[in-house]
Order: sequence, then structure tokens, then C-alpha cells
Amino acid sequence: MEKLAEYPKNRKSSWWNLMKLVIPSGIGILFFFVPIEIAGRSTILLDHLVRYCIGLLGDWAPWYALAVITAGALYPFITGSWRRSTTNLVFTLLKVAGVVFMVMAISGAGPALLHEPDKLPFLLDKLVVPVSLIVPIGAIFLALLTTYGLLELVGVICQPLMRPLWKTPGRSAIDAVASFVGSYSIGLLITNRVYTSGMYSNREAAIVATGFSTASVTFMIVVANTLNIMHVWLHYFWLTLLITFLITAITARIPPISRMSTDAANPEPTVPRGERLSSAFHAGLEAAHRAPGLPRNMLNNGREGLLMAMSILPSIMSVGLIGLLVATYTPVFDWLGYALYPFVLPWGLDDGLMLAQATASGLAELFLPALQMTEASFVARFATAIVSISSILFFSASIPCILSTNIPISIPQLLAVWFIRTAIGLFLAIPAGYLVLFLTG
Repeated sequence: MEKLAEYPKNRKSSWWNLMKLVIPSGIGILFFFVPIEIAGRSTILLDHLVRYCIGLLGDWAPWYALAVITAGALYPFITGSWRRSTTNLVFTLLKVAGVVFMVMAISGAGPALLHEPDKLPFLLDKLVVPVSLIVPIGAIFLALLTTYGLLELVGVICQPLMRPLWKTPGRSAIDAVASFVGSYSIGLLITNRVYTSGMYSNREAAIVATGFSTASVTFMIVVANTLNIMHVWLHYFWLTLLITFLITAITARIPPISRMSTDAANPEPTVPRGERLSSAFHAGLEAAHRAPGLPRNMLNNGREGLLMAMSILPSIMSVGLIGLLVATYTPVFDWLGYALYPFVLPWGLDDGLMLAQATASGLAELFLPALQMTEASFVARFATAIVSISSILFFSASIPCILSTNIPISIPQLLAVWFIRTAIGLFLAIPAGYLVLFLTG
């Protein structure tokens, strides 16, 4: 690994470089990480802006999303990428199917079962329209976080924590926080940007994408309300955070992720003893010095975000709908539930099999387990709420998002990681539920 001494320290730290580090990074932190109450609703500024844009578009929001999905379906034919491999061809066809499903969602055409509230309407309102704006708008402001020195500064400071525990660079701390405070799409946007810049190896990018890019705190609140556990919200939040990151520490050390390449073009430098804060400051200033002008950088980021949205949205609509249909009308997730049941059995939970089968359906859509377990015992509901978040991977959104990035991880590898995360999550979440029940009476 490179030594931190290779960061140029002989350049005088000008006020201009300091301002380039502090002002854009400060605005980025405010925009992505600080909840602000507006009109009685407390959330991050990105979420406020996206909701404002959805309201501004009004009835045109689905048509805007349709335009993005159509462009995304045409893009592989324009670039010729559909010819590169069988996988590319399959996903190109799925993107074309996404256009068809989107037209059906807007027009109301097609079989009635597709228009049930938890099928096309759910995908359209809860996933497609918000993500169509979150990704490009988030990408524009992402330049403030990733280009002007904050990533390098935080990376040096957090290196002693991130590298030993999760085998990722210190800079991945930004990803972890962005996912929990913002959303998995923002976390993956950061991950892909850092990976394509050569600052993550294949393994590091896969660890971050499958281990930190989970649903946001706002979605955790939705899950907690659905399962009627908001009265133990702090227990739920901190135990979910602990279990999610503990599972990530395990999956980083076992196949399939442990077998991936560890070479990065621009690895994170090591830090001499006793020089961490000064080195972090110098690293941030050097990155700010090299950073391009803000308007051009934000424009380039916006273009990348729009291309990513074009890649993600058709897959969310097609793969997501197929996953929901499989969950509703086939026994596939019941079978997966039997495979997960051995990890539930040791805890003697009366509704353990129902819990295992419900959490298996989370592979299709993150919210499905919560919908199925509303009448279960407290421990089962608490465990469901944790595993829904800690599993991270699901076909209605996060898996298509990951596959749309440059991170070299396949569907079989993602399925293996999902099973491992869900199994370990169940094994840890049930005793956590018993503990909370004991503490709260």
C-alpha cells in the first residue's frame, strides 16, 4: 500500500484551497447528512428537494420517469452494448420489458393482477418515480462530497476503524453514512464513482455495495410503523446498525467476496504514527487543489447520474415486477424459507417457520416481509424489521442498481451474499428481539 508521505506536502496551503475544501464539503454534508424540518417533515435536504420536484412535476412525474426508462432501454442498442455478452442481452430485453410495464402502469392497461396496490402501483409510486429524481439530482450534489477533499480527509481519519473491521478503506465511511441517512441509490452512486476513480478494489467495492448500501433511516421508520415496534425505536435502530455492520464484517471474510481482486489503481495511503490529523488535513487540501471547477464538475456528475438512472429504472420496473409476482404466485420463497429455517430453529420461536418464509420474500422486495408479519409475536416482528434492512439485497431495486454500476459482481454472487446475510441476520436478530422484550417488559 502507498505511504501517506507521497501526498505532496511541500505546497503552501493557500486560503483558496482551504475554502475549496471547507465550503463545498460543508454544503455536501448539510445536503446529504443533516435532517432539517420543512413543512412539518424532518429529513435530509436531498429528500426535500426530490419531493418538491415530484410535486412540481405533478401528474407529469410518471411521464418523466417513462422518458428516462425508454431512453435507458434504447441506450444499449445505441451503444451496441447489448452484443457484448449473454448477460447484457438478457438485461437489455428486461429493460425493453420495463418500458412495456411502465406504459401499463401509467395507462392501466393489462391484467388486473398487475394493477393490485402491491404490484405496478407500488413500483411506480414508491420506487420508480422517486429514484428517477434521486439519482440524477443526488449525482449533481455528490460532487460536493467526493471531489473537494472530504473523501480523502475522512478516509485518513477513519482508516483505523474501516480497514480492520470491514477490510475497506477509510473513505468508505462516507458510503456507509450516506446509505443510512440518504438511500441505497445514493450510497451506490458514491461507491460506483469511487470505484471508477480507482480508489476501491473489486473486493472493496463489492463489500461496500453489498454491506453498507441498505435502506435509509426513513424507510426503517416505515418498517417499524408497519410492524408496530416504534415504541422501541432506539433499540431497533441501534441493533439494526450493529447487526448490519457485523454481518458485513463476516461476509467480507468469506466467499464469494473474499475471492475477489484486492488491487486498486489508487489505493488509500497508510498514515505514519502520530500524524493522522495533520495527514488527513493535508490529504484533503491536496484533493481540493486538484479538483476541477464546481459548475463543470456538477454538470459532469449530473450527466453520469442521468445515465445511471437510465440504466437502473427499466430494471427496477421489470425485474422488480417479476420478483413480486414470483413472491405472490409461486412457492419459490416458501422453499427458500425452508432453507433459512435451520438458522431460526435454535431459538425455539413459535412462528419461526413463518418468519423464515417471510424474510425469504425480502429477496423480491424489501417491504414484503413486514407486510406478512404484522400479526406475529413481538420477537418475530422485531427480527423481521432487522433482517429486512440487514439483508440489503432485493430484486425490486438494490440488485438492479448494483448490476447497473461498474462493480464486477454477478447475480449468482449477489444471491449467495443475500442468503448468507439473511441467514446470519435471522440468527442474530431473534435473540436481539428477546433481549429488547426483556428490557422493555
